[in-house]
Amino acid sequence: MVKVQNLSKAFGAKVAVNGVTFTVERGEVLGFLGPNGAGKSTTMRMVTGFIPPTAGRVQVGQYDMMEEPIAAKRCLGYLPENAPLYADMTVNGFLGFAAELRGLTGESKRQAVHRVVEMCFLESVLYQSIETLSKGYRHRTCFAQSIIHDPDVLIMDEPTDGLDPNQKHEVRTLIRRMGERKAIIFSTHILEEVEAVCNRAIIIDRGQIVANGTPAELKQKSDLAGAVSVRVLGVAGGEIKQALGALPFVRRAAIVSEEGAGVLVRVYPKPNTANGELARGVFAAVARGGWKLEELHTEEGRLDEVFRSITLPETTRETRT
Repeated sequence: MVKVQNLSKAFGAKVAVNGVTFTVERGEVLGFLGPNGAGKSTTMRMVTGFIPPTAGRVQVGQYDMMEEPIAAKRCLGYLPENAPLYADMTVNGFLGFAAELRGLTGESKRQAVHRVVEMCFLESVLYQSIETLSKGYRHRTCFAQSIIHDPDVLIMDEPTDGLDPNQKHEVRTLIRRMGERKAIIFSTHILEEVEAVCNRAIIIDRGQIVANGTPAELKQKSDLAGAVSVRVLGVAGGEIKQALGALPFVRRAAIVSEEGAGVLVRVYPKPNTANGELARGVFAAVARGGWKLEELHTEEGRLDEVFRSITLPETTRETRT
């Protein structure tokens, strides 16, 4: 549904986006991640035709965004960051206006407005002027306009920014449901959102894609993936660290905390260590040492660690480790 090829954008000497390539299929929710200034919003503005690229090509459905912009834009809905609203309009009036801009009239327009009002829970504020709405309801109204024409492609820039936890849950649920039959791209800096909603995620840094995969695949890039954490009593931290670090399939061991009589140690596997092998080896070592075991579990990878390891400069990563 969306095909982006070698997309680049330069603002004078500043290259904001540099050779970005990706595709999004129907039924796929793609999370677009990156630190501030990485090029996320610029990429989305080019994909939607809001600004022209310096180089590259965007195809939405069967239409080229540069060659057939009107046809391409008919296929997509766009929720930009800080989406503008007409403050003197009522919610109903604004959504009717948005429907007419999308070519809907008469009964089709009435049904479209009714559908998005119901989907976005706007019934209670339908006839209020937009200037009287809370930030959450303004955001829902912006969201509603982006789906008023039931587009096949939906592109959203920070769709939950500024919402309270309940509102975020509503928006995420709606995105998941729509993602079953649409192609959806949304940018976010909230990593839990990616795990909750996305089939796939792209991390962009300094204008280039630096990672692309499912949330599970990205988590496997984490240094923590497959590590075993063990808390024991009756042994000094240095002794257990040395004992566990000497196991044949351990890459390194580190003391996480040492409080009172208890010590928490994390051991990291060597590459290609079989699932469960490290945990069984650690358990056996604790038994041999005669130490009292309080806790033992295998760690999952963490997206936040992967994000930091990819996007932070090497010197900063070393400082924060």
